[in-house]
Amino acid sequence: MGTLSLSNYEDVSIWAPWGHIAGRWYGNRSERPILAIHGWMDNLGSYDTLIPYLPDYLGVLCIDLAGHGCSSPLPPGMHYSADDWLLAIGRVMKAYNWQKVSLMGHSLGGILSFVFTALGPHRVDLLITLDVVISPVDSPASIKIMANFMEKHLVEEERAARPAMSEPPSFSLTQLRKYLSKGSNNSVPPELTHHLMYRTVAKSKLYPDKFYFARDGRIKFYTLFPMNRGLGAELTRCLKDTPYLVIKGSDSSFIGPDSDEAIAILKSQNPNFEIYELPGAHHVHLTNAEQCAKHIVRFLRRHRPPKVSSWSLADEDAALSTREHRGAQKRQQHKL
Repeated sequence: MGTLSLSNYEDVSIWAPWGHIAGRWYGNRSERPILAIHGWMDNLGSYDTLIPYLPDYLGVLCIDLAGHGCSSPLPPGMHYSADDWLLAIGRVMKAYNWQKVSLMGHSLGGILSFVFTALGPHRVDLLITLDVVISPVDSPASIKIMANFMEKHLVEEERAARPAMSEPPSFSLTQLRKYLSKGSNNSVPPELTHHLMYRTVAKSKLYPDKFYFARDGRIKFYTLFPMNRGLGAELTRCLKDTPYLVIKGSDSSFIGPDSDEAIAILKSQNPNFEIYELPGAHHVHLTNAEQCAKHIVRFLRRHRPPKVSSWSLADEDAALSTREHRGAQKRQQHKL
């Protein structure tokens, strides 16, 4: 058994009432894959560096959430919310007739995966979240954020509706790399921004040699799950024995004091819970993919091990031949 290839994929399109959910299915198509969900303002390209380190006996289906990447935006007049994005998991399961799902999510994708698992633990056989555990807990500051997002959402709607604004502002690729990196609080270094840009940047039809972010501007002003400490604790208790792996970036604050109670509950009640901290910021899976994969691969082999039928006899024969050759060499050395 080897690892997945970033070039071995099939582009998929999953029906949705407003259009489609775009995705890429890497590797094995004969087994139910890992469903991977990206973070806010990102797209499935955020898994580009991680994919080549994952085992090839399982495929990985990465999707773009609505309004992100190559997926359809919501119709005009609609507002983005985590509740709507949560339904993407169920839509994918229905499209492929899965009774269970294996989830991996980064940031917003991790929150969606956590909530989906808590609401229906019988439908999830394993959960991996990258630099997140639960949704941020509400505070008085949330009021100002909600008010600001409501106002800016209406401004974005008006901007997009103007005939003269058929395109968002356009820039050079160098400028877009800087903006994307800055927008991630430098969690995505400029030299890795191309992994996200190829699904979110379009060439301007108005200005030669310029480009713009093609994602739906309304996603910047979405509504997240209203979360208080009591609700967060009860959701966490629903994950009684679901295999759950969390990877935290050492330079990130996304897993902070708000997550302490959830982590304590998981450690005390869930024998299949694991958490590791690795060098990196919020996009630790993108910048430190190899170290992340070491924990993910062990976790997958423990909770979704390869079937005997997926073993390569050629690989086994080669390994056996190597062992026999080494044994013959040692016997010959003893004779000498």
